[in-house]
Parts: sequence; structure tokens; C-alpha cells
Amino acid sequence: RVCQEGRAKFFLSSPFNEEKYKALLEGLEIAIVKFSELSKVIDYRIEAEYFAHKFLEIDKAISKTKTISFTEVATFINGRPYGSDCFNCNEGVRISKIGDVTNRREISEWEYVTLDEFRAQKGRFLIDGDILMTLTGDPPDVGKVNYIYNPNNASWNQRVAKIRIKPKQTFYKNNDVLFAVLSSEFSRTQLERYAKGIRQRNLGNESLERLRIPILSNDIQNLIENFIKSSFQSLSKSRSLYSEAEYILLSELGLKDWQPNNNPVNIKQLKESFLASGRLDAEYYQPKYDALFAQLSKYECDTIKDIAHIKKSVEPGSEAYQDSGIPFVRVSDVTKFGISEPNIFLSPSDFNLNELRPKKDTILLSKDGSVGIAYKIEEDMDCITSGALLHLSIFNEDYTPDYLTLVLNSIVVQMQAERDSNGAIIQHWKPSEIEQVIIPKLPKPIQETISAKIQESFALKKESKRLLDEAKMMVEREIEKGGE
Repeated sequence: RVCQEGRAKFFLSSPFNEEKYKALLEGLEIAIVKFSELSKVIDYRIEAEYFAHKFLEIDKAISKTKTISFTEVATFINGRPYGSDCFNCNEGVRISKIGDVTNRREISEWEYVTLDEFRAQKGRFLIDGDILMTLTGDPPDVGKVNYIYNPNNASWNQRVAKIRIKPKQTFYKNNDVLFAVLSSEFSRTQLERYAKGIRQRNLGNESLERLRIPILSNDIQNLIENFIKSSFQSLSKSRSLYSEAEYILLSELGLKDWQPNNNPVNIKQLKESFLASGRLDAEYYQPKYDALFAQLSKYECDTIKDIAHIKKSVEPGSEAYQDSGIPFVRVSDVTKFGISEPNIFLSPSDFNLNELRPKKDTILLSKDGSVGIAYKIEEDMDCITSGALLHLSIFNEDYTPDYLTLVLNSIVVQMQAERDSNGAIIQHWKPSEIEQVIIPKLPKPIQETISAKIQESFALKKESKRLLDEAKMMVEREIEKGGE
């Protein structure tokens, strides 16, 4: 291009060379779309991201596959707008939020709203077989789904949609098959494309109405259904074994069905309060904590510093976040049952990976935000954890890693975490306080029985995920073949 008298002119030294042109584009994220094709875009989207290669590939897949509109097969209902201040209670109705879906948290880990608030918002209860889908979030999280079974007094908020199969449609057998389809990359990529927004993406009704899902043969649906049912049977057995381990622990400590003293009044002398702890906040001295320590005093105990080395990780700051590299695990990615796939990455060259990678049997313990979440690493991980996650490495042979992890997630330590981190807007549990946390030492044979149940529980959970992945892959293979 040259400029002459204020005007741009273009000169080609030779006829257009298509091969040379393609070579210049190779390796670049560039898509060429004819202007006439834009008229087919229902919501008049012209931003470059809308025409990324993966989205254009989905267009091709849809054109080659027998599909049907999602809304012809299923219904979706948004939840109710519960405010953040509505969740400060310990009983009522469990409410699924975005993080509960993306991390596949157990219903028992969802937060409560009061029954009065639930009724005032005209909330609805979930029933067995419902599917939840996130409507808001970053591209990796928006459109994620979770399958619900055996819910008890549970519902969902406005940033999540509840999905069920229509009773009179004939395309899909049941919600099991629909869940596998919605979990597939074919569906997820479409929803990622249709989500609107800049800093945070949102799926509106029109996005779900545009979603196309494949028409599958009865034989394929039967196979998918079998994989899904087997997956959830394994998951149910996994949960049952974990509950058995919890039962043994609490029974041995005399804490099964234990009800703490909730009397809000406690009288302490100065020497047994501020002079001993340095704390003046009344919440720290609630009688229920005294009752817990009185119960634990019946058993031999150690503090965490007597059991494990505590190592801090790093907090690189948001400016270091990348779209690729080594996964960066944050507190929101961790539950006591596992680590969800992180959507933030760091540059491997900026960190000492040998020092920061979590090793097998390391226990991750959260100290900020949702404090007191513990998860034992099953095998060496190629990731970096947030500074809000401490690494505990056991050196005391009187404790097994699975046993210690279970104690950390139990009422024994959760109440100590609650006591130490009370009074702050954003919860923070100091490492110096964590070092002094009291851990009861049960006989080694009991610890080993508990550990065996937990290990079997996690093995079944892993098998459940494998079966679910196989169901999703079956959907993908059918799409590659062009559907029914």
C-alpha cells in the first residue's frame, strides 16, 4: 500500500497467489467470513471472537449432523435472586450457586437460605434427575452442567437454570441422555459462542433457544444411559463409603449426633481470655467451643505443628494470569472430594516448579475465603496452587494422610476454623493459628480402617468420572459420524 495525494492505493506486483496467501495466514487465529454470511447471524454479532475457528467448526458439524432445537426437547427455568446476605444461616433450604455447579459440589456443601426467604422469593425445589446449568461466568464455566439426584430441600439461584426433559417429546429417552449431550463439547462450544458480555459472559433465553443437540438412535441412547447410570451408581457407593468413614470418626470421638452448646453468653476472667489468647471479640469465646475442647480433652491429641510441616504457596497476582501454561489452582477449584479443572494458567518459566508442585499425599488446606477445606493429593500434580492454599506434609507416623484429611474436614477442625476466623468480612485463618489446631489421635488400626474406606471411596469416584467421560465421548463419536 502506498499513499498518494492523501489517498491509499494498492498495487500487486503479480497476480494473486492463493497458496502464498494461505501460507501467510498459517498459524494465525484468522477466519475469513463472507459478508453475505453475516445475514444468517440471528443476533447480528460481528465481533471477531464470534467467528473463531472452533465456532466455525461447530457450524460445519451442525450442518452435517441431524439435530433438533434444545427447546423442542427440554424446558429450562431460571432460579430466584437470593441476595448474598441471605446465606448467613445454618439451616433452611440448600441453594446451588455457580461454583456448586462448576465444581460439582455435593448438595451437602451448598449454602442455606432460610425457609422464610425461600418462600418469599417463591423458590422451587429440585427433584431427582434435574440438570443444572450455569448461566453466567467466564467462557470455561458458562454453560457447565451438573446432574442432581436425591436432593433434599434444595433449590437454585438466578445465575443457574434448571433443565428437564419435556414429558411428551419423543427424541430423547430421559434426562440421563440429555445430561451426557449437554456435557459434550458439541453443546458446550455452542453455548460459549452464544454467551454475551465482555468481562463476564451471560447466557440468555435466546442462547438456549439457539442451541442445537444431536438426534441419536435408540441403541446409542441405551448405551449412553447405561454409562450414566453406572457412573452415578459408582458415585453413590463412593459417597456411602465416605459417610461410613465419617461415622466411624465421629462415633469414636463421641461426636456422633453431638449438639454444641449454642448459649450466646459466656463469662471469662481476663487471665483465661484476652491474656491467654489476645482476642477480645465475644464470638471467640462462645460456649460451644469450650464444649468441643472439653470433649476432645478425653482423648490423646496433638497440634498440627506436631504432625505436619506447613508450607505456603505463591500469590502471583492477576497480572500473571494466562490462557495457557501451567494450571493455577485456587480455593474455588478445591473441595474435600477433589480439584476441578482450573481455568487460569501461569507461565512455567516464572516459578520454581519443583518447589511449588503438590506432591502425592500432600494435604491442601484453605486459609482464605472458604477456610478449612482440606483435600489430599492422590498423585503428584503438574500445577501451582494459590497462596490461599497451604501444603501440609505429614512427618508424624502416628497419623495417616487420609485420616488427618478427614479430621480437618470434620466438625472437630471446622469449629476451630470458625472460631479463629470469626469477625472478618473475608475469612482469613492465620498459619500461626492453624499450627495450634488440635487433632485427636485415634489408634492406628482405626485410622487404617478409616483410610481404607476413604481410598475405596475415591477410587469409585474416579471410576464414576471415567464412565461419565465415556458417555460424553460416545456423543462426540456419533456427532463425528453425522448423527443417526
